[in-house]
Amino acid sequence: MKRNLVIATVAAAALIGGGTATAFATGGDDDGAAAKSSVQLKNDDRKDDDGKDDDHDDRDDRKDDRDDDAENTAEAKAAKVTAVDAIKAALADTSGTAVSAELDDEDGGLVWDVDVLKGGAWHSVEVDPGTGKVLGSWVDKDDDGDDAADAARVNSALKGASTSAADAARAAADKGTVTSVDLDDDGKAGVWDVETTGAKGAEADWHVGLTNGRVTADRSDSHDDRDGQDHDDRDDHDGSDHDGSDD
Repeated sequence: MKRNLVIATVAAAALIGGGTATAFATGGDDDGAAAKSSVQLKNDDRKDDDGKDDDHDDRDDRKDDRDDDAENTAEAKAAKVTAVDAIKAALADTSGTAVSAELDDEDGGLVWDVDVLKGGAWHSVEVDPGTGKVLGSWVDKDDDGDDAADAARVNSALKGASTSAADAARAAADKGTVTSVDLDDDGKAGVWDVETTGAKGAEADWHVGLTNGRVTADRSDSHDDRDGQDHDDRDDHDGSDHDGSDD
């Protein structure tokens, strides 16, 4: 349940000499960490700005797919710190329950963004994927004031669970490089949602059971638009009316 949070308190404190830092700032999901990530990403936005109308150009679509795969592969390889270790580092900094972890681009720097629930308070902890050091931590409040409801829902979903976020990431690691772990607390499935990136950049979604740790494919969501394109192509040939829309 990746939260969209607004950080409420304005202040910042960092330790001199390369230590960890705790930051409090006003802003949303785009807030930078208190310290700069050691993993900086190359900006490839210029690839998409060629002034051409690519909406119906299959060749450009395939090129975009290859570019996306290359970017996914580069990010996965750049993250020397695994999701499991990032969660451990976050919990060592801020004790509580890890509810989600995501490999994310923060202004060109790659970070692990870990959401930790401590009592009724939510914390966002950013971990350097290159070194495993905590870059910053935030005490967060939901913009809609739903912190208590969110906490109650998470606690209810995790009641009786024997599989943690780190356990889920570890269980799915043989499917590819884990790039996100997120508690599915909205449905009744009782699972962790885990996203992996394969060796060639293809993304896949998995469910990991909260009580049994079993890994199963998530068929309800697809990251690969090429699957939809393949369906469109087949529909064009067989005359069917499928529109290739998202599930």
